[in-house]
Amino acid sequence: MMMISPWDRWFSTSCCLCCHVRTGTIILGVWYMLINAVVLLILLTALNDPEQYHLTSAELANDLDVMDDANMCIASAISLLMILICGMATYGAYKLRAAWIIPFFCYQIFDFALNTLVAVSIVVYPNTIQDYLQQLPDNFPYKEEIAALSNVCLVLIVLLFISCILGFKAYLIACVWNCYRYVSSRGTSEILLYVTTNDTTVLLPPYDDSVSVPPKQAPPPYSTATA
Repeated sequence: MMMISPWDRWFSTSCCLCCHVRTGTIILGVWYMLINAVVLLILLTALNDPEQYHLTSAELANDLDVMDDANMCIASAISLLMILICGMATYGAYKLRAAWIIPFFCYQIFDFALNTLVAVSIVVYPNTIQDYLQQLPDNFPYKEEIAALSNVCLVLIVLLFISCILGFKAYLIACVWNCYRYVSSRGTSEILLYVTTNDTTVLLPPYDDSVSVPPKQAPPPYSTATA
């Protein structure tokens, strides 16, 4: 009986019920690029026109305003880096370059780990939810109704929400990983086909040449060989 590894058991070339893993990875990369491009555009607009997009109140000191501008510059650099990573994944899936997909896959693993740490911190420190609710503005919708719930109910609701997000992110990670395996297998099969074709061409002469070459010595007659 042939043993099947867990990686091969979960390998699939389809995602989202009907799309190919290459198509799904390209769509995911373009979607992430659009989101980060919008965020980068907002941040750059806020840096160019700080009076219109002023994130701090007028009572804050100037050093906090400078710190806020520094944070926006860091966020802009991160958004630009994310656009580059997503563009690499899209190009790698389209051009069958497996190495270009790895940075985007590593980002997905890092994002999944951060969300998992958030879920663990909520379980360990459930009072952080109430602290976060108190920091929300007074005009936040349903703030009083949410704050009136018990800590256990809030923790269960938040964990259920985060679990759904983690499940969706895990599915996207599997899609990108299957795309990487598919692209890698395509590259390996093309290399093997190229090597096999070249070896066959070298080892086997053309049929016309092999037929036209006469034998070096004719075989002896049957009667002579038996005598």
